[in-house]
Amino acid sequence: MLVVLATTAAALAVVAVALVVYESRTYERSTADALMTQAQILARASAPALVFDDPVAARENLALLNVQPNILGAAIYRGGRLFAGYGATDALAQVAAHAPQTDGYAIDGGQIIVFRRIVEDPEVLGTVYVRARYELGARLRDYLGILGLVLVASLGFALLLSAALQRAITRPILAVAEVARQVIERRDFSLRVARTTRDEVGVLVDAFNAMLSEVGRRADALEASNATLSRETAERREAEEALRIADRRKDAFLAMLAHELRNPLAPLRNALEILKRSSDNPALAEDARQMMERQVRQMVRLVDDLLDVSRITTGKLALRTEPCDVRDVIRGAIDTSKPLIEARGHTLTVAMPHDAVHVNGDPTRLAQVFSNLLNNAANYTEPGGRITLRATADDRFVTVRVTDNGIGIAPEMLGPVFRMFEQVDESLERVHGGLGVGLTLARDLVELHGGSIEAHSEGIGKGSEFVVRIPRVHGVAVRPAPRAAAVPPAPAQPRRVLIADNNLDFAQSLEAIVGAAGHEVRVAHDGLAALDIAARFAPDIAFIDIGLPGRNGYEVARDLRELTQMAHCRLVAITGWGQDEDRRRSQDAGFELHLVKPVEPQQIVDIVNEHAPLRASA
Repeated sequence: MLVVLATTAAALAVVAVALVVYESRTYERSTADALMTQAQILARASAPALVFDDPVAARENLALLNVQPNILGAAIYRGGRLFAGYGATDALAQVAAHAPQTDGYAIDGGQIIVFRRIVEDPEVLGTVYVRARYELGARLRDYLGILGLVLVASLGFALLLSAALQRAITRPILAVAEVARQVIERRDFSLRVARTTRDEVGVLVDAFNAMLSEVGRRADALEASNATLSRETAERREAEEALRIADRRKDAFLAMLAHELRNPLAPLRNALEILKRSSDNPALAEDARQMMERQVRQMVRLVDDLLDVSRITTGKLALRTEPCDVRDVIRGAIDTSKPLIEARGHTLTVAMPHDAVHVNGDPTRLAQVFSNLLNNAANYTEPGGRITLRATADDRFVTVRVTDNGIGIAPEMLGPVFRMFEQVDESLERVHGGLGVGLTLARDLVELHGGSIEAHSEGIGKGSEFVVRIPRVHGVAVRPAPRAAAVPPAPAQPRRVLIADNNLDFAQSLEAIVGAAGHEVRVAHDGLAALDIAARFAPDIAFIDIGLPGRNGYEVARDLRELTQMAHCRLVAITGWGQDEDRRRSQDAGFELHLVKPVEPQQIVDIVNEHAPLRASA
């Protein structure tokens, strides 16, 4: 027992000395690091004050130290002279007089002073000094008191432990002998010896128990291995089935995509052939032109839906939320879907609250949700059907219901109908187009607004209902309706326009459109040619593709901005890249506008007409 106590006391004494030494060094380092961090923050915050010679701002920065009672004073010196101070700054003047050339600290009795240079590359503007209490003695006294209590408690515990060890040595050995006798007599290998110590006797007990349990452990291990193998086999089968389903859905989607893209391509080719043969039939040519516009809009809608779903699934779709009246959003959706509804001869009934009902959302995206639901109702309802849109509101939610008497939805499809590329009618003879992403897009947009969407149907042939719920907001100030934008006047004089695009057909067609509007146009098909033409032509506005050969559009824009004769020129990026990162890079390169193909021809003409070059005003 004395040996145990003596050993414990010696070990605790060594540990106590080591901890005291460690604490004294740690306290100095941690105190200095904390003050150096504070001085660094003050240096960064006060650099503008030194640059603009604003001691008031510097004193305000130093005054923030009043929340730290251990700090006695602080000062900012510039050129050896006090610029701003806080608290007791008299002791800091002596340190500042020596003008330290590096950052560091000094300990002066019961105080510590840190100094940090204020650097604005590459100039040293001044130095921050912070003076604080350094209470190492009090800290060590408290620490030694705690160590003393721990030492006494540990010795008491060692005394009790040594007494218990006296009783623990012989009892386990007798227990091993008794279990060995019972195993010999009863042949029962499930018996175990209770282990009471972790010393050599404990090792003996463990070895004895291990010998008895070897057969049982092997049987348990075999059973566990069989269970794991069965589980992994089941999981592998489920994974294989999921891969087969995904592969089938991928093949079905690719086939559907090819079908939906070929559908508008076929009438486009026919319309082109009609235009070739209808030089003496203006009415037939106009019908062909309208047909091409409808099919191009269909292809753009398919691509836009796919891009929107991709942006949502990758987290790149940003909502421009604002308080908006649901009634205005619904009116916008109806305007979008009205041509399709009227073309199929449906009757649309709309019921909305008389007073304004506001939600916090993106009006464009919410209108897209309701437009998709109306388009679905129009497509999946036989001609001459009935469609109802009803909006109601309570204190918490705005509820919009879109109901039709169309083909309906089977009960097992009410959930999967919102899955990507899922369609109610997947037969080859289906008459309803689309990629099956409209409802997926609607669901994702509603969930981004904190709402929910549900599908209801009594079965095939009994119509369907989609219910959208979006949180309502109260207390929104009514803003006056914006005045209608004035129609831009026709250009007073022709503009000089540069078109740079490596797609020959696109460049030539755009040249024809802009030239027909009365403007002077030059065309380039690579970056170097665009720079050469711009230097000689000095355009008022330039439409530049990003993916130009030779030098890409970003490089061309930067080079054009360096030309003095291009100071008046407006740069417009016109490209197939439309992500937020692409728009940011265009802006950084010097583009004023970023247009994503396909672009409405009238939009191009309006941009050219609206631009008043500096040269014209001069």
